[in-house]
Amino acid sequence: MEPPVVKKRGRKPKPKDEKDQQQQSSAKMKEAKKVQQPSVDDKYTQWKSLVPVLYDWLANHNLVWPSLSCRWGPQLELAACKNRQRLYLSEQTDGSVPNTLVIANCEVVKPRVAAAEHISQFNEEARSPFVRKYKTIIHPGEVNRIRELPQNSRIVATHTDSPDVLIWDVEAQPNRHAVLGATNSRPDLILTGHQDNAEFALAMCPTEPLVLSGGKDKTVVLWSIQDHITASATDPATVKSPGSGGSIFKRAGDGNDKAADSPSVGPRGIYQGHEDTVEDVTFCPSSIQEFCSVGDDSCLILWDTRVGSSPAVKVEKAHDADLHCVDWNPHDDNLILTGSADNSVRMFDRRNLASNGVGTPVYKFEGHKAAVLCVQWSPDKSSVFGSSAEDGLLNIWDYEKVGMKVERPTRAPSSPAGLFFQHAGHRDKVVDFHWNASDPWTIVSVSDDCDTTGGGGTLQIWRMSDLIYRPEDEVLTELEKFKSHVIACASKT
Repeated sequence: MEPPVVKKRGRKPKPKDEKDQQQQSSAKMKEAKKVQQPSVDDKYTQWKSLVPVLYDWLANHNLVWPSLSCRWGPQLELAACKNRQRLYLSEQTDGSVPNTLVIANCEVVKPRVAAAEHISQFNEEARSPFVRKYKTIIHPGEVNRIRELPQNSRIVATHTDSPDVLIWDVEAQPNRHAVLGATNSRPDLILTGHQDNAEFALAMCPTEPLVLSGGKDKTVVLWSIQDHITASATDPATVKSPGSGGSIFKRAGDGNDKAADSPSVGPRGIYQGHEDTVEDVTFCPSSIQEFCSVGDDSCLILWDTRVGSSPAVKVEKAHDADLHCVDWNPHDDNLILTGSADNSVRMFDRRNLASNGVGTPVYKFEGHKAAVLCVQWSPDKSSVFGSSAEDGLLNIWDYEKVGMKVERPTRAPSSPAGLFFQHAGHRDKVVDFHWNASDPWTIVSVSDDCDTTGGGGTLQIWRMSDLIYRPEDEVLTELEKFKSHVIACASKT
């Protein structure tokens, strides 16, 4: 019996009729990688030499298995030099041990605390002392996507290769030992309603306990966790666990209790309008009735529950290829970002999306050389966002910089408009990243390194130097203070 094949995050598994073509091209790809490999290493070596200049803090954590998703959880403790915070990850294994949802404790070093020589001295093969595994949940299938509930970030939703969305109270769940043959942990709640696998498209509402999902059945499905809480509020089986207010769910028993079944909740609405797999969904930050979705049909669709289950606005050709990701600006609910297999990120203004399906993006951001997998607006500045892609880069953009005249020549005149920082610390596709809402300008990112380095994955937590994003006059004033010191040091050498 052959061992199970680990799914690589190109996006989704290829249909069976494409496998022959894939096998024929795999030999060519391997040859191309051999040629490409030195440039990957060269670029990485160059990036590493610049770490002390570019970053205020960076932690590199080698993963045994790739993680397809990473999310910040609640802050646990504030201290003088660093804060402690939960971090949610996954482990996508080859079947020799179970797939898991990992809850880690992370020490987030505060700004201007880490010494330059400290952040530059890391070993790619080592695990960071700043990241420690706290709890393991044995997940029924690999974890494709993790999303935390904003109103209570100990509650997370996960997508796997199934039609169901799984809901976990990570604090109440028992810690499990992930060994071969171990039974799966039991979700605290299962959301049902998809007719086919829902693998990637998953979102939580910023203001209400609502969950949104999209899948291969071409539908977008909406649930309310409140529907289960209301139904179980008077049930004596609902237990309170110690710390942080107790569990809001009935306990489903631990992983060894085969008699216990996880409770389930059906949808509040099913929305039809896509003609292919729905790849990502997101809520409007200012409205619980509005959300949007993107899919492999190249469409961006805006939905409004008040006008029924058909699209409110449908942009037929938002990109020139499959759309992989979407995010709605939390500071300006007119602006929506999309990322695509056409290597670009596009920004749409919903006031310019006509009901006849015509929509012109406000701007196209073209700086990636491979499919864009994730886009996310910054919680710290309304015009800033990040995008990560299969080219191994995580780009940070500022749309306010688009069209600005540069008074003095820059060292990189060919830099795409709006791009002001490029995180090149990953050596393979950056499958997910998440801005830290509790710690300004701090990002966690994960890459699947199986193809390039033969390793598992890499997790990096990083914060660019504030000299990069602060107003130029402010930075120059600060640097002026050190001018005499630099001159004095230079004269001694």
